[in-house]
Amino acid sequence: MTKSRRNNKSEGKRGRKVRVDLRRNKQTRTRDQNLTHDLLNNAAAAEDLHQGERFSGKGSLTRRRTVVSAETHGDQVLRSIDATGLLEGRVTSFIGLNCQVQAVHDGRVYECTIRGVLRTLARDSRNVVITGDRVLFRQEGDAYQGVIERVEPRSSVLSRNSQGKEHVIVANIDQVLIVASAADPELKPNLIDRYLVMTERHGLDAVICINKTDLGDPVQLQKTAAIYAEIGYKIVLTSVPNQQGLGQLRELLHGRQTGVSGQSGVGKSSLLNAVDPALNLDTSDVSDASSKGRHTTRRARLVPLTDGGWVTDTPGIRQFELWGVPLEELDGCFIEFRAFVPYCRFPDCSHTHEEQCGVRDAVQAGLLAPERYQSYLRIREEDIYVWKNPARGQGTSNWSVRTYAPSAAEYAHTAFRKHRLFTAHTEYGRSLLTARLDCSDQMVH
Repeated sequence: MTKSRRNNKSEGKRGRKVRVDLRRNKQTRTRDQNLTHDLLNNAAAAEDLHQGERFSGKGSLTRRRTVVSAETHGDQVLRSIDATGLLEGRVTSFIGLNCQVQAVHDGRVYECTIRGVLRTLARDSRNVVITGDRVLFRQEGDAYQGVIERVEPRSSVLSRNSQGKEHVIVANIDQVLIVASAADPELKPNLIDRYLVMTERHGLDAVICINKTDLGDPVQLQKTAAIYAEIGYKIVLTSVPNQQGLGQLRELLHGRQTGVSGQSGVGKSSLLNAVDPALNLDTSDVSDASSKGRHTTRRARLVPLTDGGWVTDTPGIRQFELWGVPLEELDGCFIEFRAFVPYCRFPDCSHTHEEQCGVRDAVQAGLLAPERYQSYLRIREEDIYVWKNPARGQGTSNWSVRTYAPSAAEYAHTAFRKHRLFTAHTEYGRSLLTARLDCSDQMVH
């Protein structure tokens, strides 16, 4: 047997060794207090100070360890483990270090803890195991207890920035139901747009649901809904007391893996109970004092729907800071912008102040919704600190958004600049650009 074959065989048995950061499980030690005062009153100590050496850890990741790993998947290190006797399952909820895992083979639910080596592996994310994860676990202790040995690679996530770390809200879903309310609490289109940016970032389908329509202005709601419907997003207006839109929403959830998220108090749990009464999720009223939600749902729960499919009811949020979206790629997450970006004069156009900007010209010509453009500017302004500060966890990404331009780009460019007669069609994220030039006397100058 050759040396290379021996090495391959040995590596196949033992797995590949990976050096990873080890997260501290203790707080940093307290700094020396009154050092200057002590040195001024102790001449001998001051004399010896320049000859001594003092050092301490520079942060929470000062140690490294070697982990035998089969492979790496993004920021996940997959341990090489003996699968004999292990069960496949999916995390239906978690709180702290305890998870509920539903076994694949028989549907039984186990109370599981997390193996220590998984907890100490340093990750960009805030939690090692989250709702929706597919795991391998070992039955230990009582009949319905176990220990999670390995977290399988995630096919998709919905995440946000939380104090410089990625807070993964839910994993392994194929669409996100973004729930907002017409009133009580007030409708926040900018928050909807932030969710849409992250769904585009992670390649997830998005469904926008504006709940509590019985409390809002029907004319304004229709205008808001039209903005998102015209650019290709699915949107449904619902009211639980009036039973409005529940059948349409039920069809959109059928057979899908859906993560349900939105601001606190918009009625996510009440809406899911109306769609499927068998869920019986906890609900409560909005606070009279603050007009905000009470955080009734305190942990994400993955539950099956009677008619097929799964939904994850997640806790409400107060803010949604973007994660993993570089500043220069934000415009690609506004899908209706993609058709006009190729017409910007500068390749690094920010669409905020530059002359001959295709996006700004399209807004002025009425081809892009001013509300969406203002939301884009607001996101840039509010998150600029995060993008400019690498310590907050924002780095360069390995994803890109392709833009599609017409074949007769130069002709269309001239027509757009001179007459601003321009038609853009967006279909499922692919922008098809068509330019038309009216040579009659009714040209728009």
